[in-house]
Amino acid sequence: MSRLSVIQSPQEAGRVRRHFRLRKRLIGTAERPRLAVHRSHLHFYASAVNDMTGQTLMTLGTTAPEFRKTAKKGGNVEGAVTLGALFAQAAKAKGITKVAFDRGGYLYHGRVKAFADAARQHGLEF
Repeated sequence: MSRLSVIQSPQEAGRVRRHFRLRKRLIGTAERPRLAVHRSHLHFYASAVNDMTGQTLMTLGTTAPEFRKTAKKGGNVEGAVTLGALFAQAAKAKGITKVAFDRGGYLYHGRVKAFADAARQHGLEF
């Protein structure tokens, strides 16, 4: 059976194909971890991953208590901006300044773009 599930919608199957294609050349290291994002209808998640060791260095989402203190809703552009700022601050506290951005097969538009721009403005280098 292929990597794609038979119960996925055609749009989701296309996103998964784009993500596999992107991941062939995008590798996170200890010096420059991969910043992977995932978007659902209600929430947005981001993780810093070292692919050399298979270790997730940090993760943050709109379901986290840190996010809930500053914003109420996470499934919109404003939530993505808030999460980008929080993620950049937490990453800098852990010593992460440079990342390789993995958009997860999503278009660089809307919430994904807003998150990336906010993270850049708060000190992360892509």
